[in-house]
Amino acid sequence: MWTAENRGRYERKGQRYPSDVTDEEWALVEPHLPPARRKDRREILNALLYVLSTGCQWRALPKDFPPKSTVHDNFVDWHCDGTLTRIHRALYAEARKLAGKEPTASTAIVDSQSVKGAEKGGPRSTLPATMRARKSKARSATSVSTRWA
Repeated sequence: MWTAENRGRYERKGQRYPSDVTDEEWALVEPHLPPARRKDRREILNALLYVLSTGCQWRALPKDFPPKSTVHDNFVDWHCDGTLTRIHRALYAEARKLAGKEPTASTAIVDSQSVKGAEKGGPRSTLPATMRARKSKARSATSVSTRWA
């Protein structure tokens, strides 16, 4: 629930962009990053978070970040070597600890839809060429008046 205390904690005033990491957040993430090839690892992370939070294209990255090729190359490297997965797992475990829970989940929920999908075996259980096409028993959602227009 949002309280005055929470709003103050999560406010991003004084930062260049709302996606920039705070000093506290950087302290949590930095130990999980590979050794620095460049001094601006924090700026690279800020640029990655900017792209992910805004959905902008790499070429539309603001000029006050490192070059887009540098940011993209680091993103690919961190993805391929598992750095991003390690950061995610570490932050997930930390968030669970702060909530007073065990670092890893100990239960799982399976609903009836998951069971039905597992019983059928998914799309690879039968070859498409061996199955006859089925006609839908439902009526078309297209109106007769617009179908022939």
